Amino acid sequence: MAAAGALILVVEAVGIVLLHIFLGMVVDEQQMSMAGLEPRSMSLSAVVAGAVFGGYLLLCAVVLIRTAIRDKAPTGLLRIVLISAAVVHGLLGAATVGLVGWLAFLFMMVVLGLIVWSLVAYNTDAPPEHETSPAGGPHPEPSAP
Repeated sequence: MAAAGALILVVEAVGIVLLHIFLGMVVDEQQMSMAGLEPRSMSLSAVVAGAVFGGYLLLCAVVLIRTAIRDKAPTGLLRIVLISAAVVHGLLGAATVGLVGWLAFLFMMVVLGLIVWSLVAYNTDAPPEHETSPAGGPHPEPSAP
């Protein structure tokens, strides 16, 4: 599930960057201005914001790929990054219901669910099952009482 979340975040990052490039082009072509700002600076700001947000989503995807490969939950700052991504997707999901529609809301909730599932499904304390014990052999199976 962490790998699926990472794949969706990569697709979302590409979509966000392309959307911001399109928005920058629209602002530039329409010569829109807000509070006296130059249209060129507004379009450049839209592209930069898209690149920053796309980079953030790619960072989250890298954390999820690392989680999937190591089969261990992220800790520390990496866990905080994923929690912030979950919060962002929750807020964006709430905003997209009215602005874009229910399909966009559903997409945001699927991504939110995959991120939260990746945070809670992996154990942070126990080593992965494929690791060996200090003696070099596999971990002994727990015996039934």
